[in-house]
Amino acid sequence: MRISTEIGSVAKLVGEEKAIELYAKAGFDAWDFSMFAMCNYDWHSGKVLDNDHPLAGPNYLAFARRLKQIGLDHGIVCNQSHAPFPVRCPEIRSQLKKAIECTAEAGGQICVIHPDNNKNAQENAEMYWELLPFAKGCGVKIATENMWNWDKEKDQACFAACATPQSFCEHIDIVGSDHLVACLDLGHAEMRGCNTSAVEMIHALGPRLQALHIHDNDQWHDSHQIPFSMQIDFHAIVRALKEIGYNGYFTLEVDQYSKKFSTDRISEAVADMAAAAKKLANLFEEL
Repeated sequence: MRISTEIGSVAKLVGEEKAIELYAKAGFDAWDFSMFAMCNYDWHSGKVLDNDHPLAGPNYLAFARRLKQIGLDHGIVCNQSHAPFPVRCPEIRSQLKKAIECTAEAGGQICVIHPDNNKNAQENAEMYWELLPFAKGCGVKIATENMWNWDKEKDQACFAACATPQSFCEHIDIVGSDHLVACLDLGHAEMRGCNTSAVEMIHALGPRLQALHIHDNDQWHDSHQIPFSMQIDFHAIVRALKEIGYNGYFTLEVDQYSKKFSTDRISEAVADMAAAAKKLANLFEEL
C-alpha cells in the first residue's frame, strides 16, 4: 500500500517545494497537490481576495511542472490533487479546469472537486458533465467527495451532498462516467449527525472508491488530526478497504495537526504523519 499526504498545510510554513522534499525524506510515496492558493477565498466575507501565489498567476502550469520535477528528484510522485472550493463561488468555479490542468502537469491521476454542498445529484452532475470532457483530454479522473453542513441548533453536522451512502453513490452513478470516482473523506463520514460511518461508506461505494482523505476526529467535529490520535476505528476501516479490494493510495489530510508545529519543528510533524500512514499501510498489508 502506497502512502501520500496533502502538501498545503506544510507549504504554508515552508513552501510547496520544501514540503515535497520533507515528505519524500520521511518516506511518503506520493504527494497530494493542494491548489487552494489558486483562488484565495475568504470564508468570512464570501469573497475572493487578491493573491500573488504562482498558482494564481499566468505561469501556473510551469509551477506545477516544477513541483513534479522536485518530487521526481526526490523519488516521490503526485498521486492526486485538490481543487479550490467552495464551487458555489463563481470565481472558484471558473478555476476548476486550471486545477485539472495542473493535476495533469504535476503527474496526478485524480483531481478532487467538491460537489456543491446544497445541490442534489442531478444539479451537481451538470458541473461534472461540463468538466469531464476536459479532464479526459488531460488524462485525469475527477473525484467527488462526501461533504457536511452544520446544524447550529443541534451543534452537529447535518446533510450535504454525498454525505450518505445513497447520496454519494447517486452522485457518481447519475453522471455515468468511469472518469468520475469517489474520494471518501473518512473523517467527514464519522461526524455526528451525518448518520453513517466510514465502513458503511466503503462497502456502499465499492469500486467507485478510488481515493481517500484520511484523518482522525472525535466523531463529532471535522478535526483533521493524525490517525490513531482520537476516536475513529482505523482497524475496522482498513479491513473494509481490504474487503472491497481498494487499490488506491492511503492519502492523509491532517492539515490541523501540522498547525501545532512551528516552522523549525515542522519536520517532526512530517515524521509523525509518515509514521501514522505507514502504520495504516502495514495494517492493510497484514490482512
